[in-house]
Order: sequence, then C-alpha cells, then structure tokens
Amino acid sequence: MRDAAGVRQTNLARLLQIVHRDGPRSRAELTEITGLNRSTIADLTGELVDSGLAVERAPDPVGRVGRPSPIVAVDPRVVAIAVNPEVDALTMAAVGLDQGIPARIRIDVPDLLTPEQTAQMVATQIAAWRSGELAKHRIVAIGAAVPGLVRAADGLVRDAPHLQWRDVALRDLLAEATRLPVVIGNDATFGVTAEHLFGAARGVTDVVYLNGGASGIGGGLIVNGLPVSGAGGYAGEFGQNRPRIALDADRRAEEGVLEDEVSRNRLLEVVGIAGADEPTLAQALARSDRAEVAAEVARQRRVLATALANAVNVLNPHVVVLGGFLATLAGEDLDALASAVRAQAMHAAGEDLAIHPAALGEDRLMIGAAEAAFADLLRDPAGYAPAER
Repeated sequence: MRDAAGVRQTNLARLLQIVHRDGPRSRAELTEITGLNRSTIADLTGELVDSGLAVERAPDPVGRVGRPSPIVAVDPRVVAIAVNPEVDALTMAAVGLDQGIPARIRIDVPDLLTPEQTAQMVATQIAAWRSGELAKHRIVAIGAAVPGLVRAADGLVRDAPHLQWRDVALRDLLAEATRLPVVIGNDATFGVTAEHLFGAARGVTDVVYLNGGASGIGGGLIVNGLPVSGAGGYAGEFGQNRPRIALDADRRAEEGVLEDEVSRNRLLEVVGIAGADEPTLAQALARSDRAEVAAEVARQRRVLATALANAVNVLNPHVVVLGGFLATLAGEDLDALASAVRAQAMHAAGEDLAIHPAALGEDRLMIGAAEAAFADLLRDPAGYAPAER
C-alpha cells in the first residue's frame, strides 16, 4: 500500500502533466478529469504555483454564472534548452513548459563540428541567453537531438556518421560545460515524440515518422500508443533501408540506401543553393519553374512512396508523419503521394492510412528534445530543484 507522500507525488505529477500537455485548465476541470476533490486540487495547484512551476489566473468572466474557478497553467518561464547539431549548423532553442519558444538560434558552421566544439558553443549561447532573453527564466535541463545512433542506456552517441562522431559521451561533455542535467537522444525519436504529443499524430496509437534533415533520413515509431526504441535504442533507421526502385532511370546511387536517393543535398544542388534551413529550401523549391527541379522532386517522391509502402506493410500505422525536407516533398501533392503509397502497399494495410506533414514544422525536434529534458520534472515535481543560475 502506497504511503500518503507517494500518492501526493503521483497526483502532483498528474496535474502538471495535464496542464503541460493539454494546456490550461480550470480547477473545476482538473477536479473532473482527475476525480480528486476540490480542496485537494486547490492544495496541489497551490504547491505547483509556490514552486514556480504553474501560474493561476482569473477566468474570463464573459457568460459565466456563479463563483468562477481559477485557471491553472504551466509557468512559461520554466524552460529546457534543446540542441540539434547538424553537418551545416547548430540549432538551439529555449522551449517552455507551455511549448513556447522564447529564444531560438541557428548557427551556420563551415566545417563539421566536433563534440567538444558543440559543448562549448552550447555553453556560450546559454550564458548569453541568461544575460538577455532568458534573464527571467529558469532552465531545467538540456535535451540534445543527435542525427545518429544513440544508446538508450546511457546516451552514448554510438555513431553519427555524417558528423563523423563515434562512441562520443556527448552527455558528459555538455553537462561539464553547462553545469546542467543533460539528456541525449536520436533526433527522429524526439521528433516522433513531439508530433505524437502535440502535433500531427496527437492521440494516434500507431505512427511511423520519418525525419529528413541535413544528415539524411531517420525515423521514429509509436506502436499501440508507446514509443518503440529497439533493444539498444536504435530502431527506426528507415534511411538505411534499401528501397526497391522500379525505374532504372530513377536510381542515383548504385546499391544506395534510401537517404542516398531521397536527399536534401540533391534538392539543394538542383535548386542551386549551397545550404539553407527548412523554410528557405521549401520556398526555393516552390518558387522554381525549372523543369529539372520539378523532375528531381517527382523522382524523389516516387522513391519515397515505395519506401513508405514497405513501412506500411510491416507496421500497419494509422498515420505516417513526414518532417523536414520530406514534408516539403509531400506538400507538393499530399494526396497523390498517399495514393502512390497505397498503390504499392497491401490493400488492407493501406486502406485507412493518412499521411501528414509534421504539424510542428521546424520546431518539432526542439520540442521533442525539450520533452525529454522535462521528463524528470514531470515525473516528480515535488523533487524539482532549479539549477543554479
């Protein structure tokens, strides 16, 4: 039988998770959702407010009869720092418990970052933010979304091939440089978490997510409502699969894997720009009227459709979510892409399939990394002690 302190911890965590993931709720709504009595809800929300994790405000009086019930929301000044090292840039963001992003920066880099350079750049930027945009915020932890294989047990970056990182203890480097708790994970794994909790796959039990970035294509899985990481944490590497390519003319890399054929670099090359963030590439493709650009987009969509059909046959998801440049490819004609996938998948597996671009756009990896960084706080708000400034 659980003691009173354990029950209280569970209830406190549940309240914080509700307003974090579902948005502000009145005390009356929280009473109905949790089944707890009004005095208990008032006591718990008071503790969250006193600890700086939540705020209460008066409800909108319009159309209300009787005594109003205060609205409870997370305190947006509680933030996690999300980090995404890539081959062409280091992207960082401060993500609030309310999913707001009060600070964000993309630092373009001319050469591949070393893990040590990454840690130092992160520490420098956090120090600058603490003197500026985040002067009134409380930083909980850091979440780093890495484009490569990350061992679930300890966050060791086993292999980030495009960054040329192998067996890197990035968590230790970041923690030493910043004096903050650190969580490391695969970028696509964080991406599917964000889209499942807050985006295009919200409430969906079976999801395949593919992330297209500067380092290629990664993936994440939700099966029966739960994330699937594999024995070591390496599941979802769709970019390393070898797709069947029906037309010889569509092949660009002999014996190549999916990310060799469906490639951000090939899109950048054909559109004639050296590098770009996601919105800039999407705009460049949309504005181009050159036949070779249209032909490359169409070729990549054909190869992508075959790869997605294979995933649909194996996993039978309700929803496929595409992020990064894959969302741009899908957006050219989403219905046509979905039809091409269904045409190559088993009828029963594909008949109820929906394909969506990532609803969180370029924020998906930041929000997913922050969610991992918030995990300990959301699990035990009572034990939360803010890091020293």
